[in-house]
Amino acid sequence: MSRSPKLPPGTREGLNDGKREGYGGPCPPIGRHRHVHKLYALDTVLPVLRPATKATREEAMRGHILAKGGVGGVLQKEKIKACAAQQWSGCNRL
Repeated sequence: MSRSPKLPPGTREGLNDGKREGYGGPCPPIGRHRHVHKLYALDTVLPVLRPATKATREEAMRGHILAKGGVGGVLQKEKIKACAAQQWSGCNRL
């Protein structure tokens, strides 16, 4: 995976929990939390969705999923490790 912040031409991103396009990194609630990245193989190219929320993406993918998978792990955050250090506003669950 490239370390460049630029994505390939034609790439489309959805809204994250911070209501911004793109990946903002995990920000679990305090305690143990399961975090999963999901991947879908589709038989079509999705249209540009506005807003590109989880619900609109799931609706657009319905009937077009050829395969799906995921990678996950368990994160744990203690209260003293505040999310304020994160670079996005969706991380405010202290």
